[in-house]
Amino acid sequence: MKKNFLKKSSLLVTLGLLLVFGGVYWWWQQRNTKVEAYREVPVVIGDLDVSIQATGTVQPKNRLEIKAPVAGRIEQILVEEGQKITKGQILAWMSSTERAAMLDAARSQGPEEYKKWSELYLATPVMAPISGTLILRNVEPGQTFTTADAIFVLSDRLTVKAQVDETDIAQIKLKQDAQIILDAYPEKMIPAIVDQIAFDATTVSNVTTYIVDVVPKQTPEFFRSGMTANVTFYVASKKGVLLVPSEALKVSEGKTMVLLKASEGQKGGLRNIRVGSSDGHRTEVLEGLQEGDVVLSTEFKGVEKSSETRNPFAPTMPSRRGTRR
Repeated sequence: MKKNFLKKSSLLVTLGLLLVFGGVYWWWQQRNTKVEAYREVPVVIGDLDVSIQATGTVQPKNRLEIKAPVAGRIEQILVEEGQKITKGQILAWMSSTERAAMLDAARSQGPEEYKKWSELYLATPVMAPISGTLILRNVEPGQTFTTADAIFVLSDRLTVKAQVDETDIAQIKLKQDAQIILDAYPEKMIPAIVDQIAFDATTVSNVTTYIVDVVPKQTPEFFRSGMTANVTFYVASKKGVLLVPSEALKVSEGKTMVLLKASEGQKGGLRNIRVGSSDGHRTEVLEGLQEGDVVLSTEFKGVEKSSETRNPFAPTMPSRRGTRR
């Protein structure tokens, strides 16, 4: 009898605990349940600017390393880094290894002997094969070099190589307007155009991008190779178009719809529309709506604890609502 009593007591305690925990869980679920609500948004006429953002690096469009035809020594340098160079311009004078050794020997015999041999065997000029900007000077007067060493580095012009996601590349066109902002000069906005779009993609961490060359319309003096840049591509600019918030759109089976609020002389409910451009926040409406219509945008809200919400396991208290003293 005693054992049966203990078993029944344990069972009752277990059932009681399950009911308690079940009730607490139900109450918590009801407290945190999200309910569907609607926000009324009017259809308006406005301006829409569609753009694409990308990051990139300032790099030479064509980078040319200038190497000497023979090993030797630099005698005189005539240019500085950042200087504009024209094709055929003399950048430096050099001596071959043999001429440098001969001049060193003549110098030891006196100034007259050195002048005689230096005029008899003239120095060799190092000339620029293209026009551009000198972006690197690797030698100083008196320094020796081999035929494998790059003495100077030229760039025909600096561009920004921007990485554009494959989902946006279809909207990028040659000669399209763009804007460059360098991290080093965030207050400077540099007008630019799209000069080249890569045909070969680059995939990093499962993200596929294409390199787009963006050329400043006028290269500023502070442009430097290796700078980080932010590029804005201007896809479209439309004035006076019908606009709705993008979150109000519903797409089903290839059709775009909105939930229209009923008004005087107009029935509410789902309505098919045709859309145009979008900047991600607002979308152009081509057909199906007119200015002044009100669409309903779905949003979810958590059920807030009101003044009447209480713990279901707390003692019941008499309500004082409506009482007077």
